[in-house]
Amino acid sequence: METKDKLETRLEELKEEYAKVKDNKATNKYVGKLRAKIASVKKDIVIASRRRHEKGFFVKKTGDSTIVLMGFPSTGKSSILNDLTKANSKTAEYAFTTIGIVPGTMNYRDAHIQILDMPGIINDAHLGAGNGLSVIAQMRIADLVAFVIDVKQVNQIEFLMKELNSLHIYIKRKPDIVVIENKSNGINLINKSKLRNEEVKEIFNGFGIYNADVRIYDDLSDDELIGYVSRSSVYLNAIIVLNKIDLVKDYKKELDYLKSNFSLKVIPVSALNSINMEELKSTMYNALGIIRIYIKPRLSDEKSPMTLKKGATAFSVAKILHSEFANEIKYAYITGPSVKYPNQRVGIMHVLKDGDIITFIKDK
Repeated sequence: METKDKLETRLEELKEEYAKVKDNKATNKYVGKLRAKIASVKKDIVIASRRRHEKGFFVKKTGDSTIVLMGFPSTGKSSILNDLTKANSKTAEYAFTTIGIVPGTMNYRDAHIQILDMPGIINDAHLGAGNGLSVIAQMRIADLVAFVIDVKQVNQIEFLMKELNSLHIYIKRKPDIVVIENKSNGINLINKSKLRNEEVKEIFNGFGIYNADVRIYDDLSDDELIGYVSRSSVYLNAIIVLNKIDLVKDYKKELDYLKSNFSLKVIPVSALNSINMEELKSTMYNALGIIRIYIKPRLSDEKSPMTLKKGATAFSVAKILHSEFANEIKYAYITGPSVKYPNQRVGIMHVLKDGDIITFIKDK
């Protein structure tokens, strides 16, 4: 693979070429190929950035879930990390205090949640400014993004979203798209988006896909479709942390702006003065969509739960314990919020809830 510097040079050349081309029916095919090339080079740049192994970057995923704190310099990410995890991330009243990724662990409701204090993002991070590509690449392992926004600069959220979207990282659910490739008949399309059918076909052709049944059931941008087809897109859940509320008399205007323009949960806090930090912990935990399941009997510490995603079943737990064991169990006994009474007998596909205690019975 080419070096990161060469890839960035090629990306700029492709963008200049793209800017000169007029988008019309005569140039549709050429434009589609150009955009596919641009997406491919962007993906290669991220991969090349990972291989550089800059000091402090690409922290290994640990714990039950991972949350990244993303924001511009001096928004208070380090203070938030220190309060949530008792880590020792440096704090100061000037920019770029954190120059690498600082990890910490928040122990909450028996779950071990990894929190990463990311270096401050600056404009054009997606082009490599301020090690931005390396920082944003790390975001891809996150289970939740916490945007840390200065109460006096709430428009920062718009720039952060733009930087993520530029590298096909989207704060939304994954679009409902079905692609089944075949050997002939071209692109057979059902398109519920606002994109033109010809535009959709050119994007697929730009990635060498000429024959497929394509079903697009959600609206999405052309860049989102390019990211989807190139398999470089990541879709993440997020919350907004409105920090430093202790520095203003009233933050209602800022809170209303964030709530009305972004469909995300907003938590106003002051990390420095520990205001609303317990609410932040609870919001983070709930946004992760995890549940704690306790196994009984348990040879080790009975207070240590298994952490799973919401919607997990008794069979899911059994399979994690042992794949062969899962096929042997007939039913289970549950005590907890998912059943009507203690020690209720349930089938193996019973959907569990947070705090359930489960006892397995083997099929004799």
